[in-house]
Amino acid sequence: MSGISSLWQIRYRTDAPKDLPDNPVLQTLLKHHSVRAYLPDALPAGTLEAGIAASSSAATSSNLQVWSVVAVENPETRAKLAELCGNQKHIEVAPLFLAWIVDLARLERIAERAGKGSEALDYEEIFLMSTLDVGIAAQNAVTAFESMGLGTVYIGGLRNHPEDVARLLNLPPKTVAVVGLCVGRPDPSAQNGYKPRLGQDVVVHRERYTSANEAEGVAAYDRVADAYQQEQGLAPRAWSETVASRVDSYHGLSGRHVMKAVLNRLGFALK
Repeated sequence: MSGISSLWQIRYRTDAPKDLPDNPVLQTLLKHHSVRAYLPDALPAGTLEAGIAASSSAATSSNLQVWSVVAVENPETRAKLAELCGNQKHIEVAPLFLAWIVDLARLERIAERAGKGSEALDYEEIFLMSTLDVGIAAQNAVTAFESMGLGTVYIGGLRNHPEDVARLLNLPPKTVAVVGLCVGRPDPSAQNGYKPRLGQDVVVHRERYTSANEAEGVAAYDRVADAYQQEQGLAPRAWSETVASRVDSYHGLSGRHVMKAVLNRLGFALK
């Protein structure tokens, strides 16, 4: 598999447009897939530092730099995190787990040392901005790690028990781990394919938002996604039915419907 046109076809299951630009960065991005089977091998020296340097190079709103990351390599801690995240075994196997943190505590300490208040930290806008910054930083790290031939997978289950995670990682008030990331060498004997995505006719809106042709595009994606399921030896399913069931009630949030109350207890006022 090589070349941007081939990668486009794998990602969308349609012919690529003519004259697509092609370079190693684009190829790395289009080759992304979640890796849940890892070799236990230690990572090369400097891997973590290079990945976080990529994160630090990402955009950050107003240069506030409101994220932190806890790098967890200790097997016992990773085992406990795996349990808290819904018994996800790959957290135990991958040699590095990164907990990405919305960190308003650092800004609070900086303001205190400057003799100023920190009222703005209590508002939803700051939390929203911080969560976005975390995602941007984490994705830069993912691209960096994958450019080194490593595999990654995000762990949303880190939000299953955020207070327990905070205690385990010694997080102070006004911080919360919003997503985890496994990093390691993919086990070549147990990898899935490249999961197709919704077509650009569904997700790209030119000049103004419209859903006029959305139903047809989603139906086409249902067929593509179902073909992928069967290629992987999985039960057939319609993607649209799966996501509709997921949002049908708060039960689809896997217990995270209480997140606002949890964030309040962790020191986020969210006014």
